[in-house]
Amino acid sequence: MSSNKSTLVSILLAYLVVYIVWGSTFFFIEKALRSFPPFVLGSIRFVIAGTLLMGYCALKGYHLFSRRDIRQAIFIGFLLLFVDMASIIWAEQYISSGIVSILSAATAIWFILFDKPKWKENFSSAPIVLGLLLGFSGVVLLFAEQVFGHEHNNGNRQSLIAMGVMILGTIGWTVGSLFSKYMQEKNKVTVKKQEKSLNVIVKTAWQMVTAGVAFTVTATLNGEYRDFDFGRVYTADWFAMAYLIVMGSILAFSCYIWLLQVRPATEVSTYAYINPIVALVLVHYFTDHQVTTLQITGLFVVLLSVLLMNWNLYKDNRTFRIIRARKKLKRLKHMAPKSSIPRIIEVADFQDGEEKKERKKALQD
Repeated sequence: MSSNKSTLVSILLAYLVVYIVWGSTFFFIEKALRSFPPFVLGSIRFVIAGTLLMGYCALKGYHLFSRRDIRQAIFIGFLLLFVDMASIIWAEQYISSGIVSILSAATAIWFILFDKPKWKENFSSAPIVLGLLLGFSGVVLLFAEQVFGHEHNNGNRQSLIAMGVMILGTIGWTVGSLFSKYMQEKNKVTVKKQEKSLNVIVKTAWQMVTAGVAFTVTATLNGEYRDFDFGRVYTADWFAMAYLIVMGSILAFSCYIWLLQVRPATEVSTYAYINPIVALVLVHYFTDHQVTTLQITGLFVVLLSVLLMNWNLYKDNRTFRIIRARKKLKRLKHMAPKSSIPRIIEVADFQDGEEKKERKKALQD
């Protein structure tokens, strides 16, 4: 009982970390940008996080080198952690972290459009098609706010460009994720049994190192490191950087990986619904950005679209099957003739009484 209770507490704490910490990283990126240029921010974050994670893997005795896995990790890390994160960090210079988080949640749109092997399945499903249309509507609402919500000026145009960059970043994340998915399936078929694949945490460490190198090269070439002065960084912004490294890149990811091992993937994926809400709450209470009705509407539409696009996965989830089974049993109970239920109870009580009489008689004998 104690073991089950501790496991339940661990699961709940892991969910809280994934829900709240990942949702808050959008806010802390915006805060850190006060002192750090965008590519310097990404460089410091992922070089340190990747080094720490690789050191942890070495201490645990994990196998660190595999030419095939490292090659794949470099490609995936470039798309997932450099292209996508660079777009997020750069865009947050011009638009609020709340809008960025909503656009990130809309990534599900591109998974439907770019997952060609599943086109037939996806586009023959009414909930998925409806979710796709709603997702585009939610994104259009956010763009419409930038177009019609303010006076037309250079700042407004820069916001639109930033949102466009965010869309490109989410596409990069999608391509990298799909590549990772299908390469894993291919490896299961083609890789010989004696060839040992790297642990998933080791692969992620290589992805972080790749992103750190890409950010560092970019920050060096575009002059950000040349003009950057470590001595002028605010203490609060160092705290934001430390939070992104330790909490966002290492702790939250570790909790995410662990949850995938002990809970259904469809259940773990619910973080996509909570993260934007956390980001908007932080924006509303701790920044000067205004959270508008149109943004909240856009968030609701996007999250509803994500739910619909994943509906086929959720309805087949074990938890949902159990709930449906219980509801079915409840309906069957109500459908039974009312006189039959008391009769069943009477029979059960009669049998219990007879058994008690027999046991009593046996003891007396």
